[in-house]
Amino acid sequence: MKRLNGMDAMLLYSETPNVHTHTLKVAVIDASKFDGEFGFDAFRRTIARRLHLLEPLRYRLIDIPWRLHHPMWLPDCPVDLDLHLRRVQVPAPGGRRELDEVIGQVASVPLDRDKPLWEFYFAEGMADDRFALIGKVHHTLADGVASANLLARLMDLAGPVQNERDEPPESCNPPTRAQLLRSAQLDHLRNAAELPGLLADTARGVKRLRERARQRRSNPDLAKPFNAPPTFLNHVVSPVRTFATATLSLAEVKETAKHLGVTFNDVVLAVSAGGLRELLLRYDGRADRPLLATVPIATDKSADRVTGNELGGLMVSVPVHIDDPLRRVALTSEATKRAKENYDLLGPNLQARFLEYLPPPFAPALFRAQSKRADHNRLMNVAISNVPGPRQRGHIGGAPVSEIYSVGVLSAGSAFNMTVWSYVDQVDIAVLSDDHTFKDTHEATDAMVHAFDELRSACGLPRATPVLTAMTPATCDRD
Repeated sequence: MKRLNGMDAMLLYSETPNVHTHTLKVAVIDASKFDGEFGFDAFRRTIARRLHLLEPLRYRLIDIPWRLHHPMWLPDCPVDLDLHLRRVQVPAPGGRRELDEVIGQVASVPLDRDKPLWEFYFAEGMADDRFALIGKVHHTLADGVASANLLARLMDLAGPVQNERDEPPESCNPPTRAQLLRSAQLDHLRNAAELPGLLADTARGVKRLRERARQRRSNPDLAKPFNAPPTFLNHVVSPVRTFATATLSLAEVKETAKHLGVTFNDVVLAVSAGGLRELLLRYDGRADRPLLATVPIATDKSADRVTGNELGGLMVSVPVHIDDPLRRVALTSEATKRAKENYDLLGPNLQARFLEYLPPPFAPALFRAQSKRADHNRLMNVAISNVPGPRQRGHIGGAPVSEIYSVGVLSAGSAFNMTVWSYVDQVDIAVLSDDHTFKDTHEATDAMVHAFDELRSACGLPRATPVLTAMTPATCDRD
């Protein structure tokens, strides 16, 4: 048995009818040159033979009596693949737009808490002999790093996996009520003993942060903490999800970063700023204040970790109010450096440590009330993630994976989450929103591509070239 840590528990408690906390992982499979017949049966065999390698998919959630502590994971539970593996048809003509619509439909339905918290959808009917694996996994099970490692175990990254087997172990013996209560009591005593140290670390972190703030020169072009402005992206989130994707060349993004002397992540955030500026001008008629973005950062990047949430978050100013793309890059770089420094000064694990004390009896009701009323989140406007994916071409059931898209969750009062996943030689962009935000969510991915072209033009570099290994772009219709 393994207890959910505070971050895991928060992601469980914060799920409401309109704010779902499952994540999506989408692998597009190109079977056009596959030697043999590829389909659902081959996919199912792959999952069945590797299920013992995908430990979190065999976890079942166990609640503590009277909610006296965070729930626990019961490992090695039997899995009904007929329930968890589903087929879905992509409507004609079976391109990027049609697949994205299906993914949005899958994302709109929350997972059943009484079963292992994941579902895989096998998408058929796509053009050019393509298929897609749509993985819906509860964020409580795995963060971005753990999900990437889990996906690597599912794919053949360096030839076929040698330790496949048909049946995983199935012990799954639930503990007694007395055992659950005894374990909860011991954990509470441990947390009580650690609380004075946590409070002392917090005081030291706040002191360091204030001293550094006094040393810095103020910059009016950077957003102030807890002062995210209202925008069309910020409203009470609906239960319906929309999804859009696009692909850029990894080499061209790296080339742009090298030319500007900034990091890959700086380019991602600066392109996000340019894209969001275009959207704000279209929908709000103005983009006159910087936004605040939450940018997840992993605290445990181990290649062996396939479960749990070991992460914190940077609060980064996004200079959407700046018209000059080169100036946006400079401001983004400065904002990111300050955010990282603030995070380190305060204490990288401080947030996760405080979440251990989240009260299980009251937290779900508080999150539910917030999700119903939150039409403006002063902490953040948008969520932006940058995940380094596999550099090797993966295979599922022997067929190559041509693209990988990943996205996290929407937060109360924020209907925009963008995840950039680098894979082999491309950068795969995914945007998650709801049906009350965009006329067409591909407006968002289009805006990101436009912003990247604008930035390369400002650098004197050629426009972005199409990525031939990816699906044909799905441009939006704004009429």
